[in-house]
Amino acid sequence: MPYTMISHKIANYAKWKRGVNAFAKVRKAAGEKSFYVARCAKNPNHVMVWCEWENTARLKKFLKSADLRKAMKGAGVISKPEIGIFKSMEDLTAR
Repeated sequence: MPYTMISHKIANYAKWKRGVNAFAKVRKAAGEKSFYVARCAKNPNHVMVWCEWENTARLKKFLKSADLRKAMKGAGVISKPEIGIFKSMEDLTAR
């Protein structure tokens, strides 16, 4: 399954999180399987998002959607997102 990693700055985490939660059904309908967020230690309004998707075509279509741009603006994203698309993820945790 493909993954995307998105890094961007936001105006306010609580507002952004409400926007993310409000948009969850749209993301799921578009093919998103999971959504994780991490906040930067030095700047908690800089977030990194990892998402798993059903397939690459649906992921790319969603990333180009006007609905996504509108939702990000409404949630308070204040920087151009840095987006990476990855075809796999491997767990190399020491056991």
